[in-house]
Amino acid sequence: MSFKKIAIIGLGLIGGSLAKAIKHSDSSIYIAAFDKPEILKKAFQEKVIDESLAKVDDSLNCDLILLSLPIEQSLKVFKEISPGLNSNQIISDLCSVKGIFFEEWEKLNSKGIYIGAHPMTGKEKSGYDNSDLLLYENSVFIICAENENEEPLKSYISFIKMIGARIVLLDAHLHDRITAHVSHLPQLLSVLLMNQANSKTDNIALLDFAAGGFRDMTRIASSDFNIWESIIRYNKIDILNTLSQFQNQILKLNKLIEDDDYKSIGDQFESARLARNEIPINTKGFIDPLFDITVFVKDQPGMISKISTILFENNINIKDIELLKIREGTGGNFKFYFESESDAIKAKLLIVNAGFNIQ
Repeated sequence: MSFKKIAIIGLGLIGGSLAKAIKHSDSSIYIAAFDKPEILKKAFQEKVIDESLAKVDDSLNCDLILLSLPIEQSLKVFKEISPGLNSNQIISDLCSVKGIFFEEWEKLNSKGIYIGAHPMTGKEKSGYDNSDLLLYENSVFIICAENENEEPLKSYISFIKMIGARIVLLDAHLHDRITAHVSHLPQLLSVLLMNQANSKTDNIALLDFAAGGFRDMTRIASSDFNIWESIIRYNKIDILNTLSQFQNQILKLNKLIEDDDYKSIGDQFESARLARNEIPINTKGFIDPLFDITVFVKDQPGMISKISTILFENNINIKDIELLKIREGTGGNFKFYFESESDAIKAKLLIVNAGFNIQ
């Protein structure tokens, strides 16, 4: 099963980036899109799409239909066009709540195929103007489907891998429980932290003393509520359960502090430290692993270029680079990610031989 003609409903950050990534990977794929006229005009002029759709029903002549509108709007389109699908067509939503779509699909009388998906990527700023063809590169792309051996799902997975994403297969309701913990709860806590600190003590603004750690913890507090409103509404039960669990943790910590039980508080810190250090290590589970090494790079012009040139000359591909820490005038630690363990080992030897320090 191949996708020669696809439709993307919604060319915001997610849909626009997807269109750009697809065109960059395979320019022969015909992309039709639906959005506001001015956005469609710009995308067409930039050759990101091949056709502007006047209405969502016009997407029914495509092999694959991707819904990347906010949840409320995606659900509306989902229910509107799904009954018109034939047995060779796939409809897929890219929303961050999955259970509601599977529940609605079971009520619809459709001959088509539904595949729920959630790309775990994004930016602080939304909209087509902020879309990026590399947004999906090495990002986790969750796919919710019952049978991974069915041909349509195999084709869909191959299609998504084409844009550089890393596939995770999850049950839809399990997905919603997980994202309630690692995405939805952090968003709400970030908002609460920001609002709590946005006050004055003795006429002194607390935020004047907010350092890098506080900014890191509250970065997502600037997220658009127009997007989050429907996420909270449609994942209400899991979010409430997660908030309740977190509230219990707060009460336990409060008691430990009251009792001067610093040993137990220290255990909490150590447990969190160990867990946090494991986050970048994706060598197990559903996610295709990346292998990494950390290099200290002096704050001098051309240092990163020198490393990348050495690796390029030895046919070693860098999958991703992450800046961990840097001090101006001294240097910083950079983490380089590779496709395989053997590439990481070769890269380490080459980089050390070039005079760099491996951390």
